[in-house]
Amino acid sequence: MKITLPKDVEYIIDTLNKNNFSAYAVGGCIRDKLIHREPKDWDITTSALPKNISEIFENTIPTGIKHGTITVLINKTPYEVTTFRIDGKYSDNRHPDEVIFSNSLYEDLGRRDFTINSMAYSHNEGLQDPFNGEKDLGNRLIRSVGNPDLRFSEDSLRILRAIRFSTELSFQIDKNTEDSINRNYLLIKNVSMERIRDEISKILLSNTPSIGFHELNKSGLLRIIFPELYVCVGFNQRNPHHHKDIFEHTMLVLDNTPNNLIIRIAALLHDIGKPGCFSIDANGIGHFYMHAIEGAKISQEILKRLKYDNNTTKIVYKLIKEHLVNRNNLKLPSIKKFINRVGIDNLNYLFDLQIADIKGHNPPHDFSPVISLKNSVQEVLSRKDPLSLKDLAINGNDLIDIGYPKGITLGKTLNELLDLVIKNPELNKKDILIDRATKKLDIFNK
Repeated sequence: MKITLPKDVEYIIDTLNKNNFSAYAVGGCIRDKLIHREPKDWDITTSALPKNISEIFENTIPTGIKHGTITVLINKTPYEVTTFRIDGKYSDNRHPDEVIFSNSLYEDLGRRDFTINSMAYSHNEGLQDPFNGEKDLGNRLIRSVGNPDLRFSEDSLRILRAIRFSTELSFQIDKNTEDSINRNYLLIKNVSMERIRDEISKILLSNTPSIGFHELNKSGLLRIIFPELYVCVGFNQRNPHHHKDIFEHTMLVLDNTPNNLIIRIAALLHDIGKPGCFSIDANGIGHFYMHAIEGAKISQEILKRLKYDNNTTKIVYKLIKEHLVNRNNLKLPSIKKFINRVGIDNLNYLFDLQIADIKGHNPPHDFSPVISLKNSVQEVLSRKDPLSLKDLAINGNDLIDIGYPKGITLGKTLNELLDLVIKNPELNKKDILIDRATKKLDIFNK
């Protein structure tokens, strides 16, 4: 079998070989090439020690020298080159207490997580696959290298990585590996929120993210990572518009959104407020009044806990809070305020979420309220009507010039003038607004 390697990778391997060291491209890049995916990066493993690597190559960075990794720069592109190694004891279930350098490729591959990630390749020696990773790729199987209990106790993040790979690749998890996940899922508590967040984001960005979240639920991990979502599992909505429980409805919505992280996070959490807002009317019909507002608040807590950035948290909050808005309950001035609340850059995110939400309801699906709202928004935007304070023909300095003190009164006046021009765009002229503001100031001073 011949695998095409990038020229830079060939150069690194050939250079190490010429210096009497064995070297191979290793891990995920080989997996991806075998399933005809373009690798995101290329890692190289070698019998050369870190000091040898630094001596052989001109441009190097000691990025992980403690663990045997030297970054080699070729044509300004970084490649991680790591010495064959055996990992020592994992006291914290995440990182080896020590690393022992080895001369054996087999020992190096044997410490890795899954068979599909434990293959190496060089043109000289071909595919090195002592744990049958190529066979597991053919069988679409995620299987631990050796004893899965040992692999997961060494590094608890592997539990979540198994589910992520299964979701990304649409592979099944080997029964022994899955049984081990179900036994060891509590070890995820030893993993930092940042690393959990990164794996969750990759699950969300897969073609069918619901696969991962069903696995998270089955394993027990959902209860640990997303207790607020776990409460939604099996929650009967008791409503004729919904043929699924809250969790399964959420999964339908999630799978029907575009492949965008912000929209997918919003879809995952859009109904997170429902359990706390549930009520049943006299006819036995379930309702969730104010659940969008409650869900938006809860989403902030979840995303802060998972260490998502402030911008993502802020936008998701807006999308969840506004996800029930449609053209049927908005007049033109309210549409302008709606645009201002959501933000022009976030409008298409919201429309995509709303369409996906409708697809998660009991059919037939009526998209007309969302389409009507979208058309009305486009009409407003095409007219370039004033929508926010920055669109006003005057600003705070203009009010200060006519005698307004800095503070609450000034801000209140600007917002009142904005309300005025939202309803009457033709009044957005400096002289008109100054006149209105002057009259208000006279009233304040009396």
